[in-house]
Amino acid sequence: MATKRDYYEILGVQKGATKDEIKKGYRKLAVQYHPDKNPGDHTAEEKFKEATEAYEVLSDDQKRQIYDQYGHAGLEGMGGPGGPGGFDPSAFQGFEDIFGDFGGIFENLFGGGARRRGSGGPNQGSSLRYDLQISFHDAVYGTKAEVQYSRNESCSSCKGTGASGGAGRKMCQTCQGAGQVRRSSGFFSIASPCPTCHGEGTIIENPCRECGGSGVQKKRQKILVTIPAGVEDGKRINIPRQGDAGSGGGPYGDLYVFIRVKPHPYFERSGSDLYCAVPISITQAALGADIVVTALDEKKLKLKIPGGTQHGKLLRIRDEGVPVANGRKGDLYIKVIVQVPTKLSSKAKNLLEEVAKMEGENHEPTPLPLSELG
Repeated sequence: MATKRDYYEILGVQKGATKDEIKKGYRKLAVQYHPDKNPGDHTAEEKFKEATEAYEVLSDDQKRQIYDQYGHAGLEGMGGPGGPGGFDPSAFQGFEDIFGDFGGIFENLFGGGARRRGSGGPNQGSSLRYDLQISFHDAVYGTKAEVQYSRNESCSSCKGTGASGGAGRKMCQTCQGAGQVRRSSGFFSIASPCPTCHGEGTIIENPCRECGGSGVQKKRQKILVTIPAGVEDGKRINIPRQGDAGSGGGPYGDLYVFIRVKPHPYFERSGSDLYCAVPISITQAALGADIVVTALDEKKLKLKIPGGTQHGKLLRIRDEGVPVANGRKGDLYIKVIVQVPTKLSSKAKNLLEEVAKMEGENHEPTPLPLSELG
């Protein structure tokens, strides 16, 4: 005869474990080895029964005390695990009795969460998602975009009721109006949505021919969406009542438009500020200059380059960034890129050599702190 494993070992808990720890250990094993998740797997079924037997003992204060003191032998004759009657499945008729505060997990996994939804009454329709890609420019300054998608619309023939000629509904004979049916699986009674009425509890006596009794018809929808200025990548815009029509004449769901912003070849964004880079010559960097840069909206902006400007320096133009609240804007930051000529005329080369002699070139430069690098 095989030796029974220790109940604490089966549930993966210590001997002094709390009831919550015991429940957690059992829940994990029950989800893993439940027969509905492992059809035809006898090993999984045995592990499930073993875990349930361990839980039945350790969750009962009296049985646990006896087990802790005398082991499996102490439980013999109690009519429970280890006794003459063996494992008693009658203690587990229904998820609610044994799983208590986490029974909902099993209901979701194995169909026990089916419930009558109100005898065919109106239910709000599903919300829909639409991914819209827009340009960087439109994200900064705002735009209007036309979107086309398919949705369930209320049937024009039956006005969304699903019934033809004003016919009513009658109780479903399969589930007797409960909206769910039960079947036995081992020592469990498992509930699932009724296959006839799909959980409604009632059925339509004379279904509409246009929609087949669903109350909805699939149609193409075209709407104009307003994209606010300053919208960021990944932002969600909610458009009420543009989703699917509800069942039984219920209200429409919503449409969620998710914004995807295409990158710009020259501009980047950080919050309400814009960034770009412009090239200047070594003479402009050394002597200073007034240059013109083109903004994201094609506006020509004057920018003063101070004499002695270093490569990588950021210069700011106020109020030329992304629009924010109250009519304000962020700033535009211009990163200066000093371009060194790759080809020089003889005259230019001689002039630069003269400058080098006058300024005194440093042929043993000291390393710069990393914090000063752009």
